[in-house]
Amino acid sequence: MELDVVVVATGTANLASVLAGLKRSGARPRLARSPAEVLTAPAAVLPGVGALGTAMGKLVRDEMVPALQERIAAGLPTLAVCLGLQLLAEGSEESPGVPGLGVFPGMVTRYPDSVRVPQMGWNKIQADPGCQLLQAGYAYFANSFRLEAAPPGWMAAWCDYAGPFVAALERGPVLACQFHPELSGDFGQALLTRWVERARQGGE
Repeated sequence: MELDVVVVATGTANLASVLAGLKRSGARPRLARSPAEVLTAPAAVLPGVGALGTAMGKLVRDEMVPALQERIAAGLPTLAVCLGLQLLAEGSEESPGVPGLGVFPGMVTRYPDSVRVPQMGWNKIQADPGCQLLQAGYAYFANSFRLEAAPPGWMAAWCDYAGPFVAALERGPVLACQFHPELSGDFGQALLTRWVERARQGGE
């Protein structure tokens, strides 16, 4: 049975590739029409590409912020991709003064000038022992900002670009990836499939 997944439009996401990746994983994705739908859906996805301030502005206008915060706090199956991970933090140097969703503490910071920005391309990630969804492998990144520390209560996968940074986070069926699983070949597709299967089981 296909899993119903609602995708929250941030206005800055490459939705076509995200939707295609979800379909390949056995999901039936569709754009979210209301905050209530986001809160009650079997699974939800928060994608994003571009500036945090722009994406947060759309989430606020669409009244999606409380629904996303409540959903993740309740541990319901949720996937955040690229900018989606950064939106979960308290804020970002990219958009000073703009609060993020505040799902976990911490600020997103810019890479130093000593490396090419944005980071574009494949990089190796290593998952913490005990991760259930995340595994070691190579994933595709496109980011100028990163989270440098894993928040309390979350398992992490790590990557190195001008020092270690958080490549992905997981807490039960809540998964947040700085990289693009939908663009990461067999490695990314396998991760999406594991998340969809976890969500299909109700996140247990």
